[in-house]
Amino acid sequence: MPPKKGEGPKQPPLIGRFGTSLKIGIVGLPNVGKSTFFNVLTKSQAAAENFPFCTIDPNESRVPIPDERYDYLCTFHKPLSKVPAFLNVVDIAGLVKGAHAGQGLGNAFLSHISACDGIFHMTRAFEDEDIIHVEGNVDPVRDIEIIHEELRLKDEESLGPIIDKLEKTAVRGGDKKLKPEYDIMLKVKNWISEEKKHVRFYNDWNEKEIDVLNKYLFLTSKPMIYLVNLSEKDYIRKKNKWLIKIKEWVDAHDPGAMVIPVSGGLEAKLQDMTDEEKDKYCEEAKTQRSLRRAMQLCKTQFGYLSHNEVWKGSKAPQAAGKIHTDFEKGFIMAEVMKFQDFKEEGTENAVKAAGKYRQLGRNYIVEDGDIIFFKFNTPNAPKAAKK
Repeated sequence: MPPKKGEGPKQPPLIGRFGTSLKIGIVGLPNVGKSTFFNVLTKSQAAAENFPFCTIDPNESRVPIPDERYDYLCTFHKPLSKVPAFLNVVDIAGLVKGAHAGQGLGNAFLSHISACDGIFHMTRAFEDEDIIHVEGNVDPVRDIEIIHEELRLKDEESLGPIIDKLEKTAVRGGDKKLKPEYDIMLKVKNWISEEKKHVRFYNDWNEKEIDVLNKYLFLTSKPMIYLVNLSEKDYIRKKNKWLIKIKEWVDAHDPGAMVIPVSGGLEAKLQDMTDEEKDKYCEEAKTQRSLRRAMQLCKTQFGYLSHNEVWKGSKAPQAAGKIHTDFEKGFIMAEVMKFQDFKEEGTENAVKAAGKYRQLGRNYIVEDGDIIFFKFNTPNAPKAAKK
């Protein structure tokens, strides 16, 4: 019997592109360690020099996301083919104050961010007289504010033509279908221009408004993970005078976003070592690498899951549609169990016997770690499919 309407926990709808192949841009001022981080993350050899704008055209690479759950399920089910989660990572040229007006690489830089679904926002929290800082001195909170302001100003600029076009058709032209979109854009303009806030900082967007926001994908709607680039010494001892100030700023201005300390210097040093040498070095230094944590957090902060999986926060029919459009069209129900329950109980039948297997309807919002059996009814198609 199909589940009742409205079953499942209520979560806020997602702002962002719905898909299984996402692109994450590494963003920050010049000379903060973006290209070094990109090289270590992707095992590439992008230019990483001590002068501003050594990266002009963005470098891009496809990076696997480590996930112990994926490894466990592959070992258990022994599938004929294995397709792990991947993330397309982009090393974007450094931004400077005034970029929205064309300073530095300006509009080219911002257009590269526009093509991304999320942002690794890197800031520098180490002193080094040999590495130029475009603002003259190290102040990571100031640097974060510069990036935030440039993204906001670019969105403010882009809203003008959008509202003018909608006003022409929805207000003067009398197109009633576009009038709600026009009203939403006015609300966005007020939030960005008057309140001087990012789109994603507003907590009360409803589903209809988010559908419109996802049509435009403003720069300030993109989720961020903040990477704080420390010296190797500070990273190992877990102390830096800026860390608390950065965390306080993020909690106040971008609540819920993750702040991850990293060390480009340490990661670059480890890059040419064997796995055994890396383990030995980290053990002796009593530390661990930060890159794995950064990549794993992509799955929660950016809502990204692996091949034939979906964004957490999407409704069940949309999730089914990412496997095949017929699954969404003829959606009946989603039979759901949690990965942790499956691992603890040992088999699907054991999960059912323990009462941890649920039948949920089209309003169920997918959560991270769900294992779902979609049931649907579409002519000339199978009646069920596994996720």
